[in-house]
Amino acid sequence: MSLPKRKNTKAAGKNVLLGVTGCIAAYKAADLASKLTSAGLSVRTILTQNACELVRPKTFEALTGQPAYTSLWTATGNCEIGHISLADWADIAVVAPATANIIAKLAAGVCDDLLLTTLCACWQKPILIAPAMNTRMWQNPTVQENVKKLEKLGVHFIGPESGRLACGDSGPGRMTEPGDILKKIIQLLK
Repeated sequence: MSLPKRKNTKAAGKNVLLGVTGCIAAYKAADLASKLTSAGLSVRTILTQNACELVRPKTFEALTGQPAYTSLWTATGNCEIGHISLADWADIAVVAPATANIIAKLAAGVCDDLLLTTLCACWQKPILIAPAMNTRMWQNPTVQENVKKLEKLGVHFIGPESGRLACGDSGPGRMTEPGDILKKIIQLLK
């Protein structure tokens, strides 16, 4: 299987660390990984345990030609400390989709899995969050407080969009489309 032909964008050659969490929108993360790779970006993926219930690491490895990681105990080679070497490698960290759970843990500084531990070590680099959850969850005052706290700390957000949700409800909570997330990533990398 060959990778998609790479385009020459202003961000080509940059490294994107893509975090995928356990939300039905996780399937869109595969499209995002493909679009990032096609744009000439190098993509490594960290999937949470819950994300692995919806999408598989091999999908991201096939789309990006790079490793996908699922655990703090996944080897990165050369006896490296995984979360630190991934943070060092990344030019930007993106979480798409980002659940209310990951947003809350990030806002509280919780480091209980590979994604959160790596994000904690990436704090000096751009971090972009693409929320995806039910409207009632998105509008929960605690979730909104966590978003505001992260924004004050310099974390960037894109979305969520309004529309039909997986549960059949309609309202804000849909993950922003991968093409729009790609544009935001390129903007942040300039």
